[in-house]
Amino acid sequence: MKRILIVRTSAIGDVVFASPLAHALRQRYPEAHIAWLIEPGLDALIENDPAIDERIIWPKSEWKALWRDGRRLELLRRVLAFRRLLRSKRFDAVLDLQGLLKSGLLAWMTGASRRIGLGSKEGSQYLMTEVVPRGGDSARISSEYLHLAQHLGLPVDDFMPVLHVSAEVEARTLERLAEHGLAPGKYAVFAAFTTRPQKHWFADAWRSLAPLLLRQTGLTPLLLGGPGDVDAAADLARGEKSIVNMVGKTRLDETVAIIKHAGAVIGVDTGLTHMGIAFDVPTIALFGSTCPYTNTGRSSARVIWLNLPCAPCKRNPTCGGAFTCMRDITPQRVANELDMALRLAA
Repeated sequence: MKRILIVRTSAIGDVVFASPLAHALRQRYPEAHIAWLIEPGLDALIENDPAIDERIIWPKSEWKALWRDGRRLELLRRVLAFRRLLRSKRFDAVLDLQGLLKSGLLAWMTGASRRIGLGSKEGSQYLMTEVVPRGGDSARISSEYLHLAQHLGLPVDDFMPVLHVSAEVEARTLERLAEHGLAPGKYAVFAAFTTRPQKHWFADAWRSLAPLLLRQTGLTPLLLGGPGDVDAAADLARGEKSIVNMVGKTRLDETVAIIKHAGAVIGVDTGLTHMGIAFDVPTIALFGSTCPYTNTGRSSARVIWLNLPCAPCKRNPTCGGAFTCMRDITPQRVANELDMALRLAA
């Protein structure tokens, strides 16, 4: 394979999980041109990866806006122009890591002679030349991508999520942290927000954890999240003076840099939590309705999952909103697990 395209357009956590695949491809094909097709904004996660030669931005939101506004002819022009762009790259192999119809169509549009789909469904399997069923040890982080790498005969000795950040962004971010009185290694990131309420830990639990964490470890709680999390973050931090709230105030590349220099990360099943593991920062992951992994691959990263009979319920909770799987995780349990993780990292 001389010209390879990875298709994994979203989301933050999935891009983090898939990140070691580019490194494995680079080891196997050191002279290949490796590109990644991704949505705008998320490309910051792979911008500085030395294994990736090119980022191709899929303007998904623009296409959706054109469809919503009824501008179908203009949408068709944009789609055809994007198809011409993809074909001009002359990829001979495409890896569709999402396996959905939308990602399958993007892979098919390249005209590559070899199109490999991971667990392809929704009809995308008919657009592939080869489909690799999802497999591997589901308890291990990045397991399905490790499984694909093994199927392709790639080296997998160190198959762990990996992220890179530029020196410029790193320096700027450390300056911003200093303005808040935060030094590298002296704060703990709270990654409290994600897409579904059944994956959240409760606001009062975070507020109880914050002073406990400060007393036991000396780490200042730093709350991070996106613009859509601003109101929830204000509610979470209300009345707890130990929490530094930077939600909605950092770009994605700055968030990556903050996590890289954290003393610890505590979070729910969300991309920011997985970033802590990528940087080998002591990390406590709180899982309830989902359990993507229990084997983090890092001695200093630990998973709390109560494994209730109703779990994992994923998108179909049966508890009537009680979310017992998260409510029964106590702040003291989290603090104790972090204490153990910090000792293992020392």
